Amino acid sequence: MATNNSSRMAVMREITNRAPRLTSRPEENGVQSPTSAWFGMNTFGLRQMRAKLPKDVYKKLAASIRLGKKLDSDIAPVVAQVIKEWAISRGVTHFTHWFQPQTGLTAEKHDAFLNFDEAGLPIETFTGEQLIQSEPDASSFPSGGLRATWEARGYTAWNPASPVFISETGGVKYLCIPSVFIGYNGEALDEMTPLLRSCDVLSARATELLSLIGDTGVLRVITTLGVEQEFFLIDRGHFALRPDLVMAGRSLVGAPPPRGQQLEDHYFGGIPERVQACIAEVEQELYKLGVPICTRHNEVAPSQFEMAPIFEDSEVAVDHNHLVMAILRKVALRHGLQALIHEKPFAGINGSGKHCNWSMAIVADNALDGTNLLKPGKTPHQNLRFLLFLAAVLKGVHKHAGLLRAGIAVTGNEHRLGANEAPPAIISAFLGKGLTQVVEDIAAGKTSASSAEQAMLKLGVAKLPEVEQDNTDRNRTSPFAFTGAKFEFRAVGSSQNIAFPVMLLQAAVAEAIGEITAELKKEIASAKSVDDAVLKVAKKAFKESTPVRFEGNNYSDEWVVEAKQRGLLNLRRTPEALEQLTTKGAKSLFKDTGILTDVELESRYHVRLERYIKDMLIELHTLQQMVDTQVLPAAYGYIGSLAGTAGQGAAAGINMQPIVDAANATSKLVATLQKKRAELAKVIAKAEHMHDDAAAQAQYITSTGAEIMAEVREASDALEMSIGDEHWPLPRYREMLFPV
Repeated sequence: MATNNSSRMAVMREITNRAPRLTSRPEENGVQSPTSAWFGMNTFGLRQMRAKLPKDVYKKLAASIRLGKKLDSDIAPVVAQVIKEWAISRGVTHFTHWFQPQTGLTAEKHDAFLNFDEAGLPIETFTGEQLIQSEPDASSFPSGGLRATWEARGYTAWNPASPVFISETGGVKYLCIPSVFIGYNGEALDEMTPLLRSCDVLSARATELLSLIGDTGVLRVITTLGVEQEFFLIDRGHFALRPDLVMAGRSLVGAPPPRGQQLEDHYFGGIPERVQACIAEVEQELYKLGVPICTRHNEVAPSQFEMAPIFEDSEVAVDHNHLVMAILRKVALRHGLQALIHEKPFAGINGSGKHCNWSMAIVADNALDGTNLLKPGKTPHQNLRFLLFLAAVLKGVHKHAGLLRAGIAVTGNEHRLGANEAPPAIISAFLGKGLTQVVEDIAAGKTSASSAEQAMLKLGVAKLPEVEQDNTDRNRTSPFAFTGAKFEFRAVGSSQNIAFPVMLLQAAVAEAIGEITAELKKEIASAKSVDDAVLKVAKKAFKESTPVRFEGNNYSDEWVVEAKQRGLLNLRRTPEALEQLTTKGAKSLFKDTGILTDVELESRYHVRLERYIKDMLIELHTLQQMVDTQVLPAAYGYIGSLAGTAGQGAAAGINMQPIVDAANATSKLVATLQKKRAELAKVIAKAEHMHDDAAAQAQYITSTGAEIMAEVREASDALEMSIGDEHWPLPRYREMLFPV
């Protein structure tokens, strides 16, 4: 007991004396260089390849990246040689295929450039085959039944859309080749492969729809993504003394402090000096890797912060978000800090999300190049195109709201409800007052004009750009909000690999685009003009998707009632949300789009359900151990101290009844906690023996398990509020969130 307490006190003294770690930008002739001078210095993308590759090789590679074409294997040896020379010139000794298994993290296996020639002399080699493909062991990664544990073979394949980069860790440099991960028979074992498939399907269908409405010359439609990453930074010393943060990523016990976020003084406030130094170094590391971070600020909760990049192609944005999380964790340690990316590390205050700002854009060799399909234009036709793609997004989100909810179903997101957070339980879409009025007027048929152009003028939307800049307010409570030229998928969890929820969104939108295209073909046959047909099809889609559009407060009890009346799903817990992956609608969607086979879709369900069960069992066991080894011993020591003091005072003839009362009150709290701890042990024992039925096990843990954890926490927190600092071994909320 004394050791725990002295450790806590020592950490407090050390934190008080810590100074910020100073960092500086790269210099030239003693002057710090602007970011633009060294941005991307550790990446080898198209810009660098253009200067190094033969023109014909570069042209083929650029086409593969820009248009999503299959990589020409004939150019691989030349590309590999250029990459090897660049990497070795930068001090790199090893390379790895960097991929995203279904663990939520990235994976890598390093191989040396070192080889031996025919004379047995050491040389550096890197072949085209090594660039394109590798064979890591697939047996230890979760596959949801796609691979048996004894079937080890899996393959990684280079994804040229994402630039190779050099990772610098502990003074070691190695080359990372962003890759997909597939099984022996081509099954998608990773998160990136389905995302790339969804990009291809959406592109093909959007291109067909654009051609149908007269927008020709489109080569590809890409999706763009800007990912806002929220996180907490606390002192590393505090983190090390909290087994719950170490094991589970969140505090399983902890009484709330008198001051939390109610003063609303942290949001957009001055960034603390140690944190400022840390984030600045994170940014420098990311800039070297070509990650375009442009925003940093304090978030709502104390010790919570956010970083956000400029928009990029979705597949690159996914890779870059992984780098943001990895670099953030690594650099924080250099500053004596710990980055917490769990959705709800501290109960009672805001948790962290990962707002995915998503849109679609045209790639073309004409004036359409770069056109954002979710941004109004300057003519009635351009705005009809905008409304048509807006209708497709709403149609897809409405039809597959359950799937989108499944996409954000991770353990931590269950705790991220209320306050200023996007509630993930009910999926709805927000458009803003002005755009909602336009959509409702079209859906209601208030377009009784002789042509689509006249109808647009009548509705006042022929020139939407006049109000486009601020035509929507922001609804912080909406899980899926239109924020001007993009949708903000706010309900995604901060710890998640965004590839999965974004893939589900793109699959839903791709299907909706296909359905709209089919309807439009029928309408064009009898309509006066293509624009007239477009308006009619958009009207139908807006009307069908009416239930999913909601402009009010998503936190309100009234919305829960109204959502049920609208037929919207309210999936509060992860297991019930994940069941949406097994529905006929989900299977039909992926069969239609070809993004996932039935077995690949089923595997996603099993992997995520298994992860949920394991997460919860870790939390249950950690809570039990903390109660047994820290909370109850602290209470016993405190009661013993009170009893000793009372005995000494009584012997001296002093009235010690107040101390006796305090000891008795604490003893009652201990009895309550002991009782709840015994119930917790029974729940754990039962849960551990339900492994033959994962669905039932998950249901038991998410109900009974979660309830007993809450009861144990309540009893523990009551004890914390009654035990003095000199006896309490765990860093308190006030110490972790408000460092001195």
